[in-house]
Amino acid sequence: MTAVDTRPAPTPVPRQSLPGRASALVRNTWRGLTSMRTALVLLFLLALAAIPGALLPQRSLNEQKVTQYLADRPVLGPWMDRLELFDVFASFWFTAIYVLLFVSLVGCILPRCVDHYRALRAEPVPAPRNLARLPHHYETTVDGTPDEVAERISAELRGWRTVVRRPGSGAVTVSAEKGYTRELGNLIFHLALVGLLVAIAVGKLFGYEGNVIVIADDGPGFCSTSPAAFDSFRAGNVRDGTGMTPVCVRVKDFRADYLPNGQAEMFTANIAYQAGADLATDTWRDDRLQVNHPLRVAGDRVYLQGHGYAPTFTVTFPNGETRTETIQWRPEDPRTFLSSGVLRIDPPGGMYPNPADRRRNQIAIEGLFAPTAELDGKLLTSSFPALTDPAVAVDIYRGDTGLDTGRPQNLFALSQDMIEQKRLVKQARVNLRPGESTTLDDGTKVSFGGAKEYVNLQVSHDPAQGWVLVAALTMLAGLVVSLLLHRRRIWARVRPSDDGRRSVVELGGLARTDQAGWGDEFDRLGRRLTGAGPGPQREAGEH
Repeated sequence: MTAVDTRPAPTPVPRQSLPGRASALVRNTWRGLTSMRTALVLLFLLALAAIPGALLPQRSLNEQKVTQYLADRPVLGPWMDRLELFDVFASFWFTAIYVLLFVSLVGCILPRCVDHYRALRAEPVPAPRNLARLPHHYETTVDGTPDEVAERISAELRGWRTVVRRPGSGAVTVSAEKGYTRELGNLIFHLALVGLLVAIAVGKLFGYEGNVIVIADDGPGFCSTSPAAFDSFRAGNVRDGTGMTPVCVRVKDFRADYLPNGQAEMFTANIAYQAGADLATDTWRDDRLQVNHPLRVAGDRVYLQGHGYAPTFTVTFPNGETRTETIQWRPEDPRTFLSSGVLRIDPPGGMYPNPADRRRNQIAIEGLFAPTAELDGKLLTSSFPALTDPAVAVDIYRGDTGLDTGRPQNLFALSQDMIEQKRLVKQARVNLRPGESTTLDDGTKVSFGGAKEYVNLQVSHDPAQGWVLVAALTMLAGLVVSLLLHRRRIWARVRPSDDGRRSVVELGGLARTDQAGWGDEFDRLGRRLTGAGPGPQREAGEH
């Protein structure tokens, strides 16, 4: 016998249209992006993405170190550069994480703010039908009518939001809740985090940073009126280098304190500066810069970033005219400040009327400088970073140094192409101490006159730095509030006793957040509300 399937045919599910599927995809993507889990993942990714910025040299801080890093790694370096690992905080991938975190936080926090506002306006929920099922519960009998006991309990719950209800059958219930400020603190923390991100972004958009080398000899210094005043300058995305705050700085002297092992202990620069009305009256004010102790003036901060040495050379040409130059050299060894660099000097005007002859007789000096010289034969090194016994080991060249080409020149090294093409010809290799000199074959004399110290100053303008501080302090306050306060709910049901002369009080408590310490707190609260010690506590499931 053949069985017949009498079940109704399944109703076909209508296929969703393309706009509907697209709408569902967008809706689900938005829900996933604005979830707290996603925000935490993005916050972790942001911290993880910042690690290369702390471990690798960054162009915004030290272009020279980036160049040297790339030169030392000819294969890996260019790939790292393509991934913007030397511009981490301006890279497309760091910006993407930053923007996604911002959107996620905003999309997560705003609905929570609305929910919290509704919770603040809502009354505490009515008492559950069976209080005995709550984690904390006990009963006791007290004197007074249910209305009197309920009013007494409500009066004892100062600081709680309470509602007294009379559901019938002679019973009176009290619903109480506290700890709304915990969620408020949590929301303030996250809103302040958004404010912090906005303030940092505004600072990057409207701020600027400039670095400049200044010789520490109370010379002319610099004035921050144009990007041209700096050796390197980075402006915000909406800044064009105009409208800068005018600040003038002169470095009077510099002192570096070292431990016996050569480790730096403190850097101090005594400066004079002008800002605001001082520029009109030509008034100079004294100040002192130290590491992490910048000059704050006119909305700018002037930081002492580093220091080094600038050797002084004097070139006496055959006609008796002299040229003296002092220029910074780059520290190669941060422990001993053994430095390298180059000096290019043009002959005096008129000495060679033919420009081609003048270019062929330019002088270039390239070599090493040691603040505390130590010689191994003729090999120069430095044994200590302080300027105690300076000396140089230099190669002296004559020829075309490239000063007239208009092309940018490496400040710390000569062009090897020019040397290989014999456009620069080595004339001498010597070790010199202050006051010593050497004479070339045409009578040109090169003298070493010692060295001066220079400092690297950074002028930083961030119009949102005050808001960053406010946001950070607000975050801390909100975090403290959210950690110290706890959400608690308690209900009391008061009904007449069997004899009608007293009232039976049944209490139930629930911890909305942290359970730690709620049992002891509930016991103390029960004794205070009823005026009697609570009986043995009965956990949920024992009734």
